[in-house]
Amino acid sequence: MSEQLETCKNCEQQFNEDFKFCPNCGQQSKDELTVKVLFYNTISNYFSFDARFLKSFFPLLFKPGYLAKKFVEGKRLLYLHPAQLYLFISVLFFFILSVTVVRKQVQDLDTNLKKTLNKPIVSDSTKVRAERVLDSINFDSILKPLQEKGIAGLDKANIKGLDSIIKASAKKESNNNLDFDFYQKKVDSLIAIDAPDAEIYVAMGMSDDANSIVRKFYTQVLKFYRQRNGGQVLQAVYDTIPISLFILLPIFAFILKLLLYRRGRYAHHLVFSFYYFSFLFTVFSLILVANYIWDVPDWVDTLLVFSTFFYLLFAIKRFYENGWFLSFFKTCIATFVYFIFVIPIAIIIVGLVSFLYY
Repeated sequence: MSEQLETCKNCEQQFNEDFKFCPNCGQQSKDELTVKVLFYNTISNYFSFDARFLKSFFPLLFKPGYLAKKFVEGKRLLYLHPAQLYLFISVLFFFILSVTVVRKQVQDLDTNLKKTLNKPIVSDSTKVRAERVLDSINFDSILKPLQEKGIAGLDKANIKGLDSIIKASAKKESNNNLDFDFYQKKVDSLIAIDAPDAEIYVAMGMSDDANSIVRKFYTQVLKFYRQRNGGQVLQAVYDTIPISLFILLPIFAFILKLLLYRRGRYAHHLVFSFYYFSFLFTVFSLILVANYIWDVPDWVDTLLVFSTFFYLLFAIKRFYENGWFLSFFKTCIATFVYFIFVIPIAIIIVGLVSFLYY
């Protein structure tokens, strides 16, 4: 007697009609579309995620390296997947950052820079009056008593030199205007007569044989000079950070691989990095929320930030099973390389890319 076959509606593979699920794709064999069926998988997956998140969250905070070790050992369904945990916490962190910090910084920066569009921070008349006051000051009356008291090496030539230095320094401090590295009056006059941008670029200092990147840079500089929209640049920087972290995290795992090349495959170091960065985002989120609600003392924030180093030390000790001295040494090396070389280069690249494409 031949067995009756059922055809899966999802993958179109045939299987025994007695099977409740397709052995190929896992879909239910007979699932008439009802409200229950429509929402069953969504609700089931949600509560499954919720349970695993709670099981993962407290070990993440209080057991450094524990989750990574268990995941590598094979317990991959009991706790939340490292990439999934990282994605969830990072999204939450950047949301909190946007609400508590970014929005205000962007608005304040835009407001302050817009003020320099039509009215300089220090007007020309104010600077002229300040220079007249400076010229009227007889610095000899201040410096001469020092010479009379017998300070070694202070003669009339020294006094004259100090007088000119003080005046030059004071005048420089009085010119507190937003400065650009080109002749602003000429650029302003060209903008006022609606001159072509190409002509303005030349006045700003761009050479005729400039490549596309340089031309793009001058285009953005002119756009910024016209609009003073620094808030948009800052917003672009913050928007670029999540993407850049997807590159920085594997670099951190690569540094660990170089330092601990005998302690597993690169994927193992990547798992460790996912969990560690998840912890970092959790700590920074707590700091942001706490400072948004209360005026937390600076020393508390500093202490929490420094605690992430010791967390990394304990995590490396547990995950890689090295001695304390070796764990401390490699933690210091990894932290030094990452924060002294990788992070500064990344900041420069992120800032440049954000400015070119904001």
